[in-house]
Amino acid sequence: MDFGIILKVLGLLLLIESAFMIPSLGISMYYGEHDITAFVLSIVITAAVGLPAFFFFKPKKMESISYKEGFMIVGLGWILASAFGALPFMISGVCDSFIDAYFETVSGFTTTGASIFREVESLPHGILFWRSFTHWLGGMGILVFTLALLPTMGASTIQIYKAESPGPSPDKLAPKLGQTAKLLYGVYVIITVVMVVALFIAGMPIFDAVTHTFGTVGTGGFSVRNLSIGAYQNALYDWIIAFFMFICAINFSLHYEILHGNFKALIKDSEFRFYIGIVLTSIILVTINIYPLFDYNLRESIRQSAFQVASVISTTGYATVDYNTWPDFSRMILLLLMFFGGCAGSTGGGIKHIRILVILKMIRRELYKLIHPHAVISIRVGGKPVSEDLLQNIVGFVLLYLIIFTTASLSLLTQGLDIMSSVSAVVSALSNIGPGFGLVGPASNYADLTGISKIILIACMLIGRLEIYTLIVLFVPTFWKR
Repeated sequence: MDFGIILKVLGLLLLIESAFMIPSLGISMYYGEHDITAFVLSIVITAAVGLPAFFFFKPKKMESISYKEGFMIVGLGWILASAFGALPFMISGVCDSFIDAYFETVSGFTTTGASIFREVESLPHGILFWRSFTHWLGGMGILVFTLALLPTMGASTIQIYKAESPGPSPDKLAPKLGQTAKLLYGVYVIITVVMVVALFIAGMPIFDAVTHTFGTVGTGGFSVRNLSIGAYQNALYDWIIAFFMFICAINFSLHYEILHGNFKALIKDSEFRFYIGIVLTSIILVTINIYPLFDYNLRESIRQSAFQVASVISTTGYATVDYNTWPDFSRMILLLLMFFGGCAGSTGGGIKHIRILVILKMIRRELYKLIHPHAVISIRVGGKPVSEDLLQNIVGFVLLYLIIFTTASLSLLTQGLDIMSSVSAVVSALSNIGPGFGLVGPASNYADLTGISKIILIACMLIGRLEIYTLIVLFVPTFWKR
């Protein structure tokens, strides 16, 4: 394993992260608040560590990065980026412990949105901006941005791309991965700008519009208001944010196709059809169930149902009401949607619709083979056959997801949490959603959890964001053998 290339890429990552802290420093200086020093020191410290790693370590080869090196870069990259990203929270004093600061930062970069802050409206604007900006950086993946720069160093980036990109099979939009990374970020920026403009025109203050856009496009969910989006009591804001949450859980390759006029790509994409079917069905069922709660006002029931369904299935985690008080039927639907998550290639987390669709096709195939035992049936998605290796990968992923979910849930029960709070906190962390039910519902936060509980959830957030295998493989003994 070439540790030279690993350290060099990680050094570049830290340099990029230090540069991304500069806008937050600008916000702090604009408002003249006490977090200016925190960002100056954080930028200096992060750059001071990144510079020697980038310039002084000499890789054995730059033209090729192996799969082991790719896993190391991605796994350590997310851990390091979160550690240095926690510096502004620690140095400014808004967090009392490093575990809290690291929890908040991991929650930001993994686009989870689970917060340890009981009250956010009194936080400095620079901290609030950085907190939301981590969502935007983590949504598309800060390492994807790094990929756009690596080709200039002569490095092959396919292994990093495979380890970093969500979904069973990341799509290449251009012959070279560096070009693909730039195209993806181009689409990402366009959607971001459009949403900021839409919210600003609708009347939302510009700072709020920008930070909530970061949380929406990155499907993160950090808000600058204690009551999340519900604090505004504005139906137009709700519909704009719900719409963008919905589209940001769609494969970004489809957004690229749509921007180039290929609207048929949406119709042809089987995952998108499955996704929109689940969303519409869930909205209808929840609307019917909560209809009496809103004085039999159909319009209000649809709005609240659509927002919460879009928020949960996209794994964003914004809220307009405390759905913790809704009937058990609606809460169970939302809990199931937490497992589903978004589509492959989106900024959403969860198991992903493509995996669930393939699992359902596998079940149908097995039932058919019971009737026709000699039949040879291939599973096809989007008209293309799915290889048996990929089918095994998907089944293994789902089983591993459920094993980690069960183990972590049992672990939280030992820390004094009730079963609903434990289960929803773990699935929320694994699927990168944020709020759950019970003690960690949308009207609560994670501040009162024990340090051990927070460490467990930090691990779940990272494992979930990196699609389980990328981080778990680092703990397999054979990974370190030559």
